[in-house]
Amino acid sequence: MHIIYLLTGSNIGDSGANLQAASKYIHQQIGKVIAVSHVYQTEPWGNKDQQVFLNQVLKVETELAANQLLKTILGIETKMGRNRNIKWEPRIIDIDILFYDEEIIDEEDLKIPHPLLHERRFTLVPLNEIASTYIHPKLKKTISQLLENCIDTGIVEKL
Repeated sequence: MHIIYLLTGSNIGDSGANLQAASKYIHQQIGKVIAVSHVYQTEPWGNKDQQVFLNQVLKVETELAANQLLKTILGIETKMGRNRNIKWEPRIIDIDILFYDEEIIDEEDLKIPHPLLHERRFTLVPLNEIASTYIHPKLKKTISQLLENCIDTGIVEKL
C-alpha cells in the first residue's frame, strides 16, 4: 500500500461540488481517502487573470503504481470535463500528485514530488493542515518549514 498526497483545485462552475466529485472519484478509482484538509479559496497562480480557485489536499492509500496513478487522475479529470489547452488556464478540476510515499520520480510526464509545491501557498497551506511534519524527500524540510519559508504572497483563505 502506498500513501499519496493529492491537491485538487477548481475555478469553473460550482467549484465546491467539483472538489466533492473529484474526491468521490478518487475514493472509487484510486483508494481510501484517509485525511482531507479544509477547502481554501485561493488566488490564481501563474495566470492571475481568472477567477479565484477552491483547493483541497487529500491523503490517500492506494495500491496503484505511480504511472497508473497518473493515468487514473488524467482519466478522472477528462471525465469531469477538463480540457488541457493553455498552461494555467481556468479549469473545472485539477488534480496534482504532490507526494507518492517518499519516492522521487523524474520522468518526462511524471515528476514527484510536485516540482513547484514548495513555491505555492495554495498548496502548502492545506498540505500543512494534514501533514505539517511530513518531510519533503528532495528538499529535506518539513511542510511547515516549507510554508514558513515560502515567498509566495498569494491569498489563501479557509472556507
